[in-house]
Amino acid sequence: MLMFDEMHRRGHEQVTLLSHAPSGLQAVLAIHSTVLGPAIAGCRLVSQGEDLVLKGALALSESMTLKAALTGLNYGGAACVLISPENLLAEEGGDAQGHAREALFRALGRQISHFGGRLILTEDVRVSGQDIAYVAQETSSTMGMNTDTAAATAYGVYRGIKAAARFTLGSESMRNVRVAILGVGTVGRLLAELLHREGARLSVADVQTERAEELRSQIEVQVMGVDELLDSPCDILAPCAFGYSIRSQDVSRLQCRLIAGAEHHPLSRTSEELAREAGIAYIPDFAINGAGLIASARNLSVEQAGEQIYGVVSRIAALAEHHHKPPHLVARKLAERRIELIGSLGRS
Repeated sequence: MLMFDEMHRRGHEQVTLLSHAPSGLQAVLAIHSTVLGPAIAGCRLVSQGEDLVLKGALALSESMTLKAALTGLNYGGAACVLISPENLLAEEGGDAQGHAREALFRALGRQISHFGGRLILTEDVRVSGQDIAYVAQETSSTMGMNTDTAAATAYGVYRGIKAAARFTLGSESMRNVRVAILGVGTVGRLLAELLHREGARLSVADVQTERAEELRSQIEVQVMGVDELLDSPCDILAPCAFGYSIRSQDVSRLQCRLIAGAEHHPLSRTSEELAREAGIAYIPDFAINGAGLIASARNLSVEQAGEQIYGVVSRIAALAEHHHKPPHLVARKLAERRIELIGSLGRS
């Protein structure tokens, strides 16, 4: 990937590499926009190569900008993607592993402190509230330590799915609606539980098959392989995996009417266009998975944050129907328009 070309294409302000050898800190910090306010950086821990880490940070930070804009928050977007050190990949537990984690995130906090009030760090995939608490020992630029962001995100996605279904399926009731969930980590599992309570007919898949089997031991779901899930007929496909789980060559296989889930960037821009051509409505991640961010930024309950997502998705779906436009393009236009208008006011 040509980094500067990608930065310019997406409109990033800054990309910084963070490193601290004693703690094992290696991270990419991407600041996409501070037009609306300080950039909120979702912090995630991954086991990936440098190119994928950079690609992920650029995509996640842009998504955060759009998410904050669309939900009416006065924040910009950033992302901090850490490469997991070897000492954290060992079996969890014990003082040594805990001290290693503390050192890693306090080293991160010290480096984040140099950005002043321009950046705010919050938890994301594989990063916990305790990790952010370590960061907070070194900088005040943190958010969400006391918020159950996974629960809020899952409830918001559930409410967003219902709002979208009202327009695409003719009813927001999930009873007997066939929902295929791709990825049943923390958020995917919570989403499955919410849908199950309402009587949805669930099929699930995860590359870590033990996750799907554990969920089957708790609620009624049909466990499939990932390829089998993508080929199976359903009403709603809910991607809740780690990113770009629906490749462009997969879109022609899909037999769903709606794609809506918790995953950041389940589709590339090419996949989005192919889904549109196939007549599949797509609610983008930045429109539907923001309840955790809302709950943290506004100190709201899980239910209150979820209802705001319901309102956002309802508005997008209604405008898409009225103007005969794909909902993912309507969502992006709404977010970009708010950034443009508020940005035109200038700095106070």
